[in-house]
Amino acid sequence: MNNIELIEKINELKKEKNAVIVAHNYQNDEVQEVADVIGDSLALSRYCADNDKDVIVFCGVHFMAESAKILSPSKTVLLPEIDAGCPMADMVTADALKEEKKKHPGAVVVCYVNSSAEVKAESDICCTSSNAIEVVKSIPEKDILFVPDKNLGSYVAQKVPEKNIILWEGYCITHHRVNLDQIKEIRNIHPDALLLVHPECQKEIWEQADFVGSTKQIIDFARESGHSKFIIGTEMGIMYKLKKDNPDKSFYLLSQGLVCPNMKKTTLKSVYTALNEMKYEIKLDEDVRLNAKKALDRMLRIG
Repeated sequence: MNNIELIEKINELKKEKNAVIVAHNYQNDEVQEVADVIGDSLALSRYCADNDKDVIVFCGVHFMAESAKILSPSKTVLLPEIDAGCPMADMVTADALKEEKKKHPGAVVVCYVNSSAEVKAESDICCTSSNAIEVVKSIPEKDILFVPDKNLGSYVAQKVPEKNIILWEGYCITHHRVNLDQIKEIRNIHPDALLLVHPECQKEIWEQADFVGSTKQIIDFARESGHSKFIIGTEMGIMYKLKKDNPDKSFYLLSQGLVCPNMKKTTLKSVYTALNEMKYEIKLDEDVRLNAKKALDRMLRIG
């Protein structure tokens, strides 16, 4: 089938199975086009929990589909590409976190949502790149064990200096590879463009930026800004929505290396196959799910 035929079949199957398709901002353009809603991982999971659909097709990576299942246990959650993982999420395990917690018995574990359900279940509270600063500020204790992203953790530590933030040695391989030479090069080409970057980039990168924020915050900033030119320092999939929302503005990718191979695994064909064959279903141990939900709920109560 060609793309037009695939889209027709996908729409038919959605109605037949009372399904919703959600896609992360980093997905391929064609997948974002067929999605019912596009957003960051937690916003999508909350959207799924709040609607009346029986089936969720989560176009993203494994930990995102897990988050949807944590918040929507009675629904069938499908991940079109079962091997779409996250290297950063794989940099922390529940067992390793248990051992680290023993070294810091008084520390509160703040877990970035880019982590497995098992790691969330061993954590005290979750955070996103949008609310990490707010979450850390809300914690009465001074000592914070922040997992797994050391770059986001460093950004939070700079903004909340009154806390003692213990960093896990994890990082996003896509954002971590951005370097100062790339910034210098693209700013020479586009000197009048604002630089917007994700806090998963290294400290030396976000210190050079005009704005630092999550995918949603970058999208909102670009839409509301009076500027017309922007250099984008996050995964290239975000360019689809930036250009769609702002046809009169110009966007330039900071580095051609800003591509997440796992996010790009999902295709229209795999979305169709997921719905047609009801695969791949995400299932969680109930004790793990409930403990992980506690960490997510604590975050959601903050905002």
